[in-house]
Amino acid sequence: MPQYQTWEEFSHVAEKFYLADPMKAHVVLKYRHSDGNLCIKVTDDLVCLVYRTDQAQDVKKIEKFHSQLMRRMVAKESRSAAM
Repeated sequence: MPQYQTWEEFSHVAEKFYLADPMKAHVVLKYRHSDGNLCIKVTDDLVCLVYRTDQAQDVKKIEKFHSQLMRRMVAKESRSAAM
């Protein structure tokens, strides 16, 4: 389970990972209040990409990335191409 240290590297790899097979990709966000850590995972049940942060500025980046992926998931083009 590769854990990435930089956001740029993770977002680039995760986007490619999602675009390779959108029907198998899962995105999970997890926040632990006790630690103040936010974790984002992108997985297809075989490979799991992980990025963890406790920095406030990274939260906006993760939110933007997550919303972009959600838009791609509901877009008609991605659904028709995957089927």
